[in-house]
Amino acid sequence: MSNISLSHTSVSLTPHLRFPHAHRKYPMSIIRHLKRRRFTSIAAALRQDTTVWTPAPLSSVHPAADSLFHVTIDVSDSPDILSSHSSAGQYLQLRLPDFAKPSFLAIASPPSLAAARGEFEFLVKSVPGSTAELLCGLKKGDVVELTPAMGRGFDIDRISPPEDYHTVLIFATGSGISPIRSLIESGFSADKRSDVRLYYGARNLQRMAYQDRFKDWESTGVKIVPVLSQPDNSWTGETGYVQAAFARAKKIYSPQSTGAVLCGQGQMTEEVTSILVTDGVSSEKILKNF
Repeated sequence: MSNISLSHTSVSLTPHLRFPHAHRKYPMSIIRHLKRRRFTSIAAALRQDTTVWTPAPLSSVHPAADSLFHVTIDVSDSPDILSSHSSAGQYLQLRLPDFAKPSFLAIASPPSLAAARGEFEFLVKSVPGSTAELLCGLKKGDVVELTPAMGRGFDIDRISPPEDYHTVLIFATGSGISPIRSLIESGFSADKRSDVRLYYGARNLQRMAYQDRFKDWESTGVKIVPVLSQPDNSWTGETGYVQAAFARAKKIYSPQSTGAVLCGQGQMTEEVTSILVTDGVSSEKILKNF
């Protein structure tokens, strides 16, 4: 972690050192703007410098679907990291020692896995030129650096108790299924609700992760609705985009007893939110993890 020297960020009392062209008689509004921007940059740099990074080795890296990888990291020797994960939907920053630019990654495993096995699991999309691409190319034993888990995660208390919120509609696209897996496997009393649906969108089945978990998820009370935007000719299920598939089915019997959980592509979350609110679902009952 680099240290920021205050000698390089201090502001001189001499005007021409603070603003190289101060002699040009800029309006005071511009000078004030430059001052604010300078101090904001300094403050941001100092805040970044306080980030705590903890080294941790990889337990495994293997394909989950086209362009998606299962990544497991051993955090058993890092009690602060372990204890920071308390809620489904939390995320953290990860970086490689020789590649300073970090990635934000949602934790795919439930908090109970960290407690039982000392591991965090992730579903990582390999994006060319990114930290994620480099991460997906590593192997067991390679070391990465992590921050503690961040965020409150999905605030399930807002759609509890289950007898008051019979319907829970869950929406995910691509790697956005990662924190949804954590939610389902953490448990939110799906089996005590009458209508729990997961609309999960991907380009095709080759790009849809966690298909091997669908049966277990459904056994907990979650109905899986896969939605493919570019399926092959053999596909007979839902097609197009998640928001369109939901709009076709809808079936919101009681907006007052309906909650929702969303994670994934921005347009999807915006359009689904709009549909739900228009149909009378309270925006306070639509949960996101950011």
